[in-house]
Amino acid sequence: MDMLTSLLMTTPELVLTGAGLILLMISAFGGDSTARIVSWLAIAALLSAGLTLCGLPGTGGQAFDGLYQADAFGVFAKVLIYAAAAVSILVAPRFFATTQGGMRAEYPILILFATVGMGLMVSAGDMLTLYVGLELNSLASYVLASFMRKDGRSAEAGLKYFVLGALASGILLYGTSLLYGFTGSTSYDGIATAMADGLSNGELFGLVFVLAGLAFKISAVPFHMWTPDVYEGSPTPVTAFFASAPKVAAITLLIRVVTEAMGSALDAWQQIIIFIALASIVFGAVAAIGQTNIKRLMAYSSINNVGFALIGLAAGTPEGVAAVLSYMAIYTIMTIGSFLCIMQMRDAEGRPVEDIASLAGLSQSRKGLAAAFAIFMFSLAGIPPMMGFWAKFLVFDAAVGAGLTVLAVIGIAASVIGAFYYLKIIKTVYFDEPAAAYAPAGSRIENAIMAVAATVIVLGYLLNPFLDRVTATAAASLF
Repeated sequence: MDMLTSLLMTTPELVLTGAGLILLMISAFGGDSTARIVSWLAIAALLSAGLTLCGLPGTGGQAFDGLYQADAFGVFAKVLIYAAAAVSILVAPRFFATTQGGMRAEYPILILFATVGMGLMVSAGDMLTLYVGLELNSLASYVLASFMRKDGRSAEAGLKYFVLGALASGILLYGTSLLYGFTGSTSYDGIATAMADGLSNGELFGLVFVLAGLAFKISAVPFHMWTPDVYEGSPTPVTAFFASAPKVAAITLLIRVVTEAMGSALDAWQQIIIFIALASIVFGAVAAIGQTNIKRLMAYSSINNVGFALIGLAAGTPEGVAAVLSYMAIYTIMTIGSFLCIMQMRDAEGRPVEDIASLAGLSQSRKGLAAAFAIFMFSLAGIPPMMGFWAKFLVFDAAVGAGLTVLAVIGIAASVIGAFYYLKIIKTVYFDEPAAAYAPAGSRIENAIMAVAATVIVLGYLLNPFLDRVTATAAASLF
């Protein structure tokens, strides 16, 4: 394959990289006064990159001798990632205006570079491409977590994320080196071919270390320890970004690795995925019950939801992968909507409030916000007719179809535990004695996105035929 064709396949990443470099120069010479125009140009770059996913000829197949893969699976993941990244930029100005006197121009640029890394992650066809994309995303994320330099919690979040992220990267690299040593290849195809002849002890150790490194990136138990502190300490728009786009990228990266590189070792990685799924579901649900900070609760909620998504992956079938993709699409909408509600939690002076107790009586002072909170919490709990129920149904159905009935039953039982803390928020909003009223809503953009997300969660069943068709096509491209 010639160089031009390979470059065409990587057009989305080239567009975002070029835009990031140009905007970096604009912000360097123009300072923070350019933050507004840089933000809108960054959103335009994300839109342009998204359009190139379906507009260029010859974008299907492998580029650069298998280092990069352009397929329907990557397209689906990138659409979710770009949309979540754009929302994270859109809702940031008002938050930073009230917490640090205005948004710095570097914020949308860091989002762009993180998005480039995520694009490489989901389209990687080689362990080296995977690592480059992962580190590009991680380096930008470390800075985003500590973006509020005068806030001790933000600095602490960035430092913890950096230290633990470096440890996870080391584990992943060690696993990659073992796989290379015992299979003779770093490409997914080469690893799969070597494992098809039988899994040696060295390959098994490599597989375990690679999955451990990736489990950190999806914040799955027992590699979840960074998530609550980073979610709580990071600026809320950054937390919304972490909970959506990188989560989609990490889950889809894990799917591609286990199905393409380790598909012939199903019995080995399936046991690991099942353990991680069950541990994440149970721990995430139980640990969230006693939380009083809404962002920490959402961190444990993300751990819990990762566990549910992994139930579909444990099936190891195209139907299971399609179920995970549907789950992540619905989860992204629920998460973004929930964090937009959290960003509306402001005291009379406009300062962010994170106490769950402050939601008491919200239904009397802010009926629209209370209704949105209820919709997203009911959906995250998996209560019909919200779309969150359909997401859980799909992964359970895929598990049963693959003969993992016991796993599905345990997951269904554990979902009842998780419903408790979501319903507790709704109870606080609608039935507790009113607390001090929040400041009036101040952003039409936030309200509009929140309304759209809530509408999709309530009426999303109308989109099921389209979603099922798209996810089935994306999953089939891996098999």
